Amino acid sequence: MGIFTSVVFLISVAFFVGAVHHFLALKKPGMYPPKALLRKRAGTLAGGGAIFLLIGIIFSTFQ
Repeated sequence: MGIFTSVVFLISVAFFVGAVHHFLALKKPGMYPPKALLRKRAGTLAGGGAIFLLIGIIFSTFQ
């Protein structure tokens, strides 16, 4: 596995960790950012993580 593919997978993991962090922040009472904003951020990060995961799988397959 090349360095580029490893970096793409690490970015994907970072996006998923961020999505989980924002999703768990939804469950906390009294959080400052509104819940709709946290939900939007979690969805965006999860979508970005899925895209980078797909790119990483494609590059690792054709390498």
